[in-house]
This record gives sequence, C-alpha cells and structure tokens, in this order.
Amino acid sequence: QVQLVESGGGLVQAGGSLRLSCACSGGTFSVYHMGWFRRAPGKERELVAAITWTDGKPYYVDSVKGRFTISRDNDKNTVYLQMDSLKPEDTAVYYCNLLGTGYWGKGTLVTVSI
Repeated sequence: QVQLVESGGGLVQAGGSLRLSCACSGGTFSVYHMGWFRRAPGKERELVAAITWTDGKPYYVDSVKGRFTISRDNDKNTVYLQMDSLKPEDTAVYYCNLLGTGYWGKGTLVTVSI
C-alpha cells in the first residue's frame, strides 16, 4: 500500500520560508516522477513543481519560479519543496503526488500572512 505523508506546513509571514517534505512508503518511489500540487481557497488544484525520477530535472509553474525549489532523496524516499520569499497568494493546502497515479498525500496547510 503506497502512502504519502506531507509535513512542514505552517504559518509564516510574507517573505519567509518553509520546507515541505513528502515521505513515501509502500512502493518503489524512485521510479516515479513526483509532483507538488496546491489548492488555494476557492481555486482549482494546480501543479506547482515536479521532478523527474531519471535525472531529477525540475519543473515549476511560472508563479513560483525563482522562489521554490523541488528536490528528492531516493534513498530516503522523500521529496522536498523549499519555499522562499513566500507571498500571501501562496496560501494553500499543498499535496504531493506520484505523477500519473492516484496516490496522494492528505496535504499540509501553508498560510502566509501579510
């Protein structure tokens, strides 16, 4: 049974930083592309960042480029999202996902105050 557990969310002031983690268990994590999604209040879920399993190549949505960094540690079965220069519009529940699968974590809430 594949399980994804996010952690690291919280309340931070604008301009601050948070590091999200997604711990994976129950599967061969290293062969999946991984993604971080978010759902802001009243908005659709969007892909924020992704990373390939082959060469660790990252992808970012334009709104977070230069501020967020995705990385993965296949030995620890964990994917990270370093979020810097946070803005109030980054407030959302953040989820990790094995791309192309129905495996999702339950999410971690990030709240960025003015």
